[in-house]
Amino acid sequence: MMKLAMIDLDGTLFDTNEVNYYAYKEALQEKGFDLDYLFYKEECNGRHYKVFLPDLVNNDEEIIEYVHNRKKNLYKKYLDKAIPNSHLFNILESLKDTYKIALVTTASKKNTYDILDYFQKTELFDLILTHDDIKNSKPNPEGFLKALHYFQVKPSDALVFEDSKVGIEAALKIGCSVFKIEKI
Repeated sequence: MMKLAMIDLDGTLFDTNEVNYYAYKEALQEKGFDLDYLFYKEECNGRHYKVFLPDLVNNDEEIIEYVHNRKKNLYKKYLDKAIPNSHLFNILESLKDTYKIALVTTASKKNTYDILDYFQKTELFDLILTHDDIKNSKPNPEGFLKALHYFQVKPSDALVFEDSKVGIEAALKIGCSVFKIEKI
């Protein structure tokens, strides 16, 4: 019987607080806006850009899309600030013989592959689902459901590694076992 381990990226596999913060800060500064680190960490990190950027740029849709696209391009510049979760990577390596390994993230495809390639971890995954592959972000379980469907695995045969409330909520909605990552 096949089993599946599904893993989130930001805050779970990697501490990317500073990577995302500096990329967003630089993109926002190009449009005349500033971003405080504490505010970013508490209000923005792990959330979809359409949730937090509107308040930062006075709901200007053109600026929102500019900042989002610019951030994706700046992300690679700050990858040296990412901290890999070496313990979780070791766990995933040990699961490879008995579990399929799927990355399920709300990050963009570009930034997901940028960081996985930078740390040479892309080949660890049997499936990679990003925000570009789904319509509904967490807490909607769509990403997890797609991975389950892809491998024809029941939720009771799946593990989820998550750090965010919305990710944990999405996994629990469909009956998966969840391991919460508190600190990398």
